[in-house]
Amino acid sequence: MNFVEELKWRGMVHDMMPGTEELLQKEMTSAYVGIDPTADSLHIGHLVSVMMLKHLQVCGHRPIVLVGGATGMIGDPSGKSDERNLLDEETLQKNQDGLKAQLSRFLDFEGDAENKALMVNNYDWMKEFSFLGFIRDIGKHITVNYMMAKDSVKKRITGEANSGLSFTEFTYQLVQGTDFYHLYNTYNCKLQMGGSDQWGNITTGTELIRRMAKEGEEAKAYALTCPLITKADGGKFGKTESGNIWLDPARTSPYKFYQFWLNTSDADAEKYIKIFTLLSQEEVSNLAKEHAEAPHARALQKRLAEEITVMVHGREAYDASVEASQILFGKATTDALKKIDEDTFLAVFEGVPTHTVAKADIEAGLNIVELLATNTNIFPSKGEARKTIKGGGVSLNKEKVANADVVVNADALLNNKYLLAQKGKKNYFVIIAE
Repeated sequence: MNFVEELKWRGMVHDMMPGTEELLQKEMTSAYVGIDPTADSLHIGHLVSVMMLKHLQVCGHRPIVLVGGATGMIGDPSGKSDERNLLDEETLQKNQDGLKAQLSRFLDFEGDAENKALMVNNYDWMKEFSFLGFIRDIGKHITVNYMMAKDSVKKRITGEANSGLSFTEFTYQLVQGTDFYHLYNTYNCKLQMGGSDQWGNITTGTELIRRMAKEGEEAKAYALTCPLITKADGGKFGKTESGNIWLDPARTSPYKFYQFWLNTSDADAEKYIKIFTLLSQEEVSNLAKEHAEAPHARALQKRLAEEITVMVHGREAYDASVEASQILFGKATTDALKKIDEDTFLAVFEGVPTHTVAKADIEAGLNIVELLATNTNIFPSKGEARKTIKGGGVSLNKEKVANADVVVNADALLNNKYLLAQKGKKNYFVIIAE
């Protein structure tokens, strides 16, 4: 399989140095992507680079993930208007451990295959440099003129924010270039990949490798970048009102993760399914055709949400998310409601009106009319509550309330804390017993 052709039809090539495709067709190539461990979890903004590595491995090449223990202490100026906070070693180590666990869901780090994935930490070699050693052995090979010409530097110096650029950030491209040089010499890594905003940093690395080659040696390294992902409406990809969409289920529940992909627009879904799944060109084409014939069925969004949720969280979490998503649309059973965990329950009913009652009252047994009209104000009066119950218009935990004499006790509590009341078809209320 031709790696570059695979990326091209998926819309994942922005810039590529001449000779890159020829190199990948000629030999098994090691290529790396750098991830700075600024958090203990990846978010979906990282997934484009991770999927590039996954496609690389599927095509028979060797992916290397560089976790930037050293560069994470500096901060990359590319695409940013402000210098970011620096992290201490303990936090960086914790973050790195979290990232490795998540990356193992995408890349094969085990086994005896020649192209098994490798994870490295640039702190392991950067810590050996003294300041004088770095500016002598590395800095002398790249001119200030060359560094100043980079867009990432020019934008920060001449940008509207006029925030300037610290010397720490200015040296970032040299540090990243040193990483490429080290991987080139240690692992025969000839290609660095990343987002289009990384082009300047990556090409500094290829230049450093060329200039630091031993006499008589022809050192050639390559660069390939993907476009920065945008939404069709111009909004920032991966951002919601509540912040990033994380891969860590403790930060973003599998249900919310699944819902993010399910709720993408038609235009975005057709683009994202190429980038974030391993579906073939034929499969994507068939899905796009199916979607065009019946857009209301949302075939693209459903398959996209399935593929990526299973990849990140597993089949069981995906099935639970699908089941949970049915609850609001009246198709779920009481058993399904009882099976979902508290985080998912709260995510499903986020924004629904809530009422609090004394748990002791529930444990003692509480008449349904008293619960709905006295202990809460879901109904303005007992009379209206009785009338609606008699007409079959009240459900508790997705079961119709048979009559006004029903007594609610602790056995009805979901997650030992919640009741779900429903008035009519669409009016939900969460009752919290505490």
